[in-house]
Amino acid sequence: MKLGYVGLGKMGFSMVERLLEKGHEVVAYDRSPDAITSVKSKGAQSAESPTALVAMLPLPRLIWVMVPHQAVDSVLNELAPNLAKGDVVIDGGNSPYKDSIRRCREMEAKGVDFLDAGVSGGPAGARTGACIMVGGRNEVFQKFEQVFRDLSVPDGYGYMGRSGAGHFVKMVHNGIEYGMMEALAEGFAVLKASPFQLNLPQVADLYNHRSVIESRLVEWLQQAYEKYGDDLNEISGSAAQSGEGAWTVQAGNELGVPVPIIEGALDFRIRSQNSPSYTGKIISAMRHQFGGHEVKAKK
Repeated sequence: MKLGYVGLGKMGFSMVERLLEKGHEVVAYDRSPDAITSVKSKGAQSAESPTALVAMLPLPRLIWVMVPHQAVDSVLNELAPNLAKGDVVIDGGNSPYKDSIRRCREMEAKGVDFLDAGVSGGPAGARTGACIMVGGRNEVFQKFEQVFRDLSVPDGYGYMGRSGAGHFVKMVHNGIEYGMMEALAEGFAVLKASPFQLNLPQVADLYNHRSVIESRLVEWLQQAYEKYGDDLNEISGSAAQSGEGAWTVQAGNELGVPVPIIEGALDFRIRSQNSPSYTGKIISAMRHQFGGHEVKAKK
């Protein structure tokens, strides 16, 4: 399959590499000349603009957009005038699900299909196989299912339902992630404060051998301890948040579903901006390990 790809950040570049390895042809665009040079060296074609990208694709076109949610409308506005009936656009970023519903409606009014695809796994997962949650028209999903299969780990993709469902499921996933990370951070902060002078990398490694809390998060925490030491001195104690936790809390409120754990985890991250702590260091360390987020402590 030949498809277009807009956005070559940490996730996008890795996904393009994987698509190329799976035998797809990719026409890629990014505002960064360095990203374009790098992706060409991997075997992709490059486009000078979203408009040029559309012209380089055969009908019906498939274009994957992987940009911050604030930039999606701008990209769609550049693409839309040049698209034809039957073309398909996939938003693979973390967009608010209501925005995805609106964008689908706007694109369908032009005869263009729109899928919202939540992608989990971080840059490493994007490169070696992600977990993908897709919303939109089922017949469109089925038509391009091979792309989702090739980008995912075995059994790591699925059709979630009508427009917005993919990003809704991914939003809740990230909200759950907030709560899980908060629980791990608080627990390891207690371990750190104990009178036993515990070896925290060893504890994290032990927890990850068939204990009830065995998980990738515990693995990433263990890796962070191995890299930065028990005190996590190089890591910021202010834990950032990128929005999805807040969206999940808002959705819970709108649906009348209490989400005190996720809301508490979100509140902690907000407070940590002015009150850094060891618990915040642990959350920051995990975010860095799985997402590549910048979390260095300020000098």
